[in-house]
Formats: sequence, structure tokens, C-alpha cells
Amino acid sequence: MDNYPISISIDQQIHHFEIGEYLHQNGETCKVKVFQEGKLVASFEPDAYNYLHICQNPADLKEELLHLLADQIEAHHPHGINKDKNEQL
Repeated sequence: MDNYPISISIDQQIHHFEIGEYLHQNGETCKVKVFQEGKLVASFEPDAYNYLHICQNPADLKEELLHLLADQIEAHHPHGINKDKNEQL
């Protein structure tokens, strides 16, 4: 799947992100990775109900921003995110 952009406005500042989705393999736990200016800033893991949970936050993004990101990513996938590489696309 191709990466896609998401922009979020918070505190009168616009944040631009690139979202990449990766199939689980080799013990990888985070499914959705978030990049800003080419650097990994956060990642998310879907639960059994396809709600995203914070997996990593190496850029120490504000929790409010992370929740808005999760909402936007979930909205991008109205039928849910496939959790591992053996699931149908």
C-alpha cells in the first residue's frame, strides 16, 4: 500500500505527516508508522476492533495530536486496517 499524507491543525499550527502501513513480519509489532519530514515520529497498532493505539512516540508528540492522528488514520480506513500479513487486503 502506498503512503498517504495527513495534515492536522492544532494550536493554530498545521502539522503535515506521511502515513505508511506495514504488514507484520519478523516480530514487528507496530503496523502504522507516521513520518514527518522523512523521520519516524510515531507508530500505531490496531486492536481486534481496528481502533488504533499508540505503539511508539519517538518524537514525543503531544497526546492530543496523537489521538487526532489516530482518528484521521481510522477515518482513512472505514473497513478497518488489516492486522497482519496473512489477512486479506
